[in-house]
Parts: sequence; structure tokens; C-alpha cells
Amino acid sequence: MTRRRWIADERTETTATLTGEQAMHLARVLRAQPGQIFDVVAGGFLHRAEVVSADESAVVFALHEELEAEAALPVHLLMAVFKFHHMEWGIEKATELGAARITPVLARRTEKHLAQAAGKRVDRWRRIVLEAAKQSRRTDVPVVDDPLMLKAALGNVTAVTKLLLAETEQESTLSAGLVDARDVALAIGPEGGWTPEEMALFETSGWKSVTLGPRILRAETAAIAGLAVCASVL
Repeated sequence: MTRRRWIADERTETTATLTGEQAMHLARVLRAQPGQIFDVVAGGFLHRAEVVSADESAVVFALHEELEAEAALPVHLLMAVFKFHHMEWGIEKATELGAARITPVLARRTEKHLAQAAGKRVDRWRRIVLEAAKQSRRTDVPVVDDPLMLKAALGNVTAVTKLLLAETEQESTLSAGLVDARDVALAIGPEGGWTPEEMALFETSGWKSVTLGPRILRAETAAIAGLAVCASVL
């Protein structure tokens, strides 16, 4: 039977603690009791853990042996901000597929009211990736950056392989661009695409344009399809 998995809010060398909503759910809804065993991610490592004490303010675990766990997909996803309900779905699925980092980008064609409100949505996006990481049994939580203008976002990319999904590219495929790659940055444009000036900025920053095929995909669909290809190749 698969054990429930939790991601610790605090840890020491021998203990891990859940607080806030996680502790409340575990204590109130699941009625955790001392001696129960769960899987707990603490400090990026997965452990078998035993409940020591439990109440609605904090659940404390004793950490036992470290368990085997898969590493995150080495992909930094740059996602232009688009309609929030679609974007939240895309962020959730990107987490399930293993993205290590997500940077929301304020593109020239991002709708003005979305760009203005994006900064206030970051805490919600971070809660979404936390829940998605637990649901998909990840041992880490993706980093979600504050929204950035494109130039600043490109300046924060450290990946060697930098691939831009572009509607204008018809020959170079994403899978071909991933050959021999070890870590990857993948950029997804806004509704309406990148402007010519933004495309030029990508080019001067060392990005290569690639395609997922002949169909025009929604931004969130492109993100999911792109990450699925990365997971398959990497």
C-alpha cells in the first residue's frame, strides 16, 4: 500500500515538522496519532517517518531511513503570463511533469490587467506547486519566481541548452534540440506569440527556436507537451 507523502515545513537532523494547513489536515481530518508511519520529504530527501506528536498547530515526525526517490526534471520553464485559470492549470501540470523551476514572464503581448495583477498571484501559484508536488509524490517543490520582464528573466537563466517554442519555426524539433542536453531552459510564449523584438532578444541571448509540430497549441498545452518531450528525451 502506498503511504501518504508530506513535505516538511521545518526540519532538524532527526525530526521534521508540518505546520499550517498541512498540520491541520493531518491532525483534524486524518486524525494522525503517534506511531503512525508516513513518507516525509525533508530538506529535499525522502524519509520514512513516524509521528511523534500531532495537533492542529504542528505535527512532529521522527525521521527514519532515507528512501530512494527520483530527481526533478532538469528543466527551467519560462512561461509568459496568460489567462490565470489556464496558467494555474499549466503550472500544476508542469509540476506533476517534473519542472524544476518556473518563471512567469511579462511579455509585450501579455494583457495589461494580467501583467498588473500577476505579482499578487505568486503566493497562489506557489501553493499550487506545493499541492501538486505532494500529489505527484515529488521529493522537491519547484521554484516559482516572481514575475519578470523578459530581459530580466533571460538574465536569470543558467541552463546551457536554451530552447524557444516558436510558431515561426517549422523544421528544428524540440526533441532534436534536446540531444546531448543535460539541463534545459524552455520558453513558452503568450497568447498572440512573442513580438519580433522579443524574438530578437531571445536570439541574441543564445536561444534556439524549435517546434512541437504543425499545430498551433494553447500556451498551457504547449508547456505540457514540451515538458513531456523533455521527460522522454532527458
